[in-house]
Amino acid sequence: MLTEIIFNLIGIFIFLFLFWKKLKEDYFPSLIFSCAFYMIIGILLGFVVSSIFVRGAWFWLSFLGLALGFLIGVLRLRLRAYETIEAGTISLLPWAALIFLADAATTSSVTSFLFGIFCAALIVFYIFLDRHYKNFSWYASGRVGFSGLATLGTFFLLRAFLAIFTPSVLSFVSAETLISGIIATVSFLAVYRLAREKV
Repeated sequence: MLTEIIFNLIGIFIFLFLFWKKLKEDYFPSLIFSCAFYMIIGILLGFVVSSIFVRGAWFWLSFLGLALGFLIGVLRLRLRAYETIEAGTISLLPWAALIFLADAATTSSVTSFLFGIFCAALIVFYIFLDRHYKNFSWYASGRVGFSGLATLGTFFLLRAFLAIFTPSVLSFVSAETLISGIIATVSFLAVYRLAREKV
């Protein structure tokens, strides 16, 4: 329990710093941290609810809380959705990696360890995309949001494949494959839409 608390606190601090760093050029700090607060509260509420009622659904309930917090933040504070998704994706990945690694440390779960490594790999993937996406000939618009959406889509695409071939390794939700597949598809379609927008 202590290990999980420490790893989560570190993850939250990293999330807040990266979220602020990505958005500081466009928004006041009060708006940035207010949106981050909504997202953190949503994640924590989802996790608490899952701990009380259905532990196997901790990922999806936390993600649902995150999504609701994101929507409240974007709509109430009038933030641009794609930029906020971009900032949220790279800011949340270190936290997610720490959560999985903390679980691996306390339960000796190989699956959690592998997911922690995968999240770390996605951070590298995001950094690569963020540095080079404007050079992609098929992404002529150069709009912000590509790196975050592509990384998000890749994350859920892997979850969909794992749900198909090794359903026991994921949090138990009967529609795991469908939900992950839908989120991945929507993310990649959003990338396609951004690519077709005129500069």
